[in-house]
Amino acid sequence: MSIDPSTSAAPVAADHRPAVTVLSGFSPDAVQAAARAVLIADERLVAISHDVTRIRDGVVHRTVRSATELIEQSTVELVHGCVACTLREDVLPTLVRLARTRPDRDLLLVLPPAIEPEAVATACAHSLVDGEPVTAAVRFDSYVTVVDADRFLDDLASTDDLRDRELHAADDDHRTVAEVVAHQVEFCDTVILWSRPGTDPLELSRLGTLVHRLVPWAVQVPTGTTTSLDCTGLATLVRRTGRHDPQRPGMLGRALEGWPIALHDPNPDGVGSILFETRRPFHPQRLHDCLETLTGDALRGRGHLWIASQPDTVVGFESAGGGISMGSLGYWLAALPVDRWTATSDQRRLAADLTWDPYYGDRRTVLALIGLRLDHAAITELLDSCLLTDAELAAGSDRWPALPDPFAGRFPLTADDN
Repeated sequence: MSIDPSTSAAPVAADHRPAVTVLSGFSPDAVQAAARAVLIADERLVAISHDVTRIRDGVVHRTVRSATELIEQSTVELVHGCVACTLREDVLPTLVRLARTRPDRDLLLVLPPAIEPEAVATACAHSLVDGEPVTAAVRFDSYVTVVDADRFLDDLASTDDLRDRELHAADDDHRTVAEVVAHQVEFCDTVILWSRPGTDPLELSRLGTLVHRLVPWAVQVPTGTTTSLDCTGLATLVRRTGRHDPQRPGMLGRALEGWPIALHDPNPDGVGSILFETRRPFHPQRLHDCLETLTGDALRGRGHLWIASQPDTVVGFESAGGGISMGSLGYWLAALPVDRWTATSDQRRLAADLTWDPYYGDRRTVLALIGLRLDHAAITELLDSCLLTDAELAAGSDRWPALPDPFAGRFPLTADDN
């Protein structure tokens, strides 16, 4: 058998950029222990970490080290003390500089609790270093989050703000502990379940189930409950896996682009997740009135909503730690002229085409609720009661903007939104 050279696949060029593993987590002790274990497994690996306890004063401390050597320890003064400035002015330039000066070494970026992994990805997508994209120098291989078995559930259920724990990154940083913990896990592709010899195996199993409900797309790496840790085995499971997909949208944009936001797996006796999808819009007043009840028993809520009184707007929804956040995600495609659709991603247009409704277009609600012992029937009945009735639908969409709307003016759209 002969092979036609004109039809054979061209060889794929080797990627010689240093691979970056981003390590996050809300428990500093567990994150640092995981970082040390990964460093021990490869003495050529270089770890970069930042102490941001003085970030509000415009000062951060950077440490660069390997398993055997303290390479750098520097104090950096920023023009503005904020997370975005820290990433843009020091974190990303440090990655690029180390990639250039030590091109044969991979990098481990260890994030402090106040910096979320998605912020790193966003900064990479919108920042240049010496006039070039960050990804010209490094390859982001995996985003790994360390979940501390002894405190994760408490933090996810906490009603504390970062300010309550002196972890806020700026005076206007109003994020909650639960929100940050949820974001860290949701953006990752790999979760280290960090446990100790005294960890209850049943609690560890329940933790694994909860993490799977939060991120069913992520790979879980348990460390076990023995007194020893296989550093090489751990490093093999979290480094150079190629799990990070730079095209994957953030959580609030996932459903719009056709990605799953949760499994529908209600479990009245344990950790469950409820996925609610509907083409019928919400009545704004009834939705507003039920929000506290709706999220009261859920550890995490996320998705996007269609509200009848604001038919042009995709409304993003999040809840964690008793707090609720809603905001505009831009226009529904059905509300835009076709010539503006090209400003959105190919994936979103494809997802809209696959689910297009001849009357509603791409308008629909996709909402996930995750928690312990959720009452699926009661939650679904409550959500259904917030939708427009048959009579309200029959009145016509021209009447919907006149419905009583506590959300009026809360989700403004601009000409640049798509």
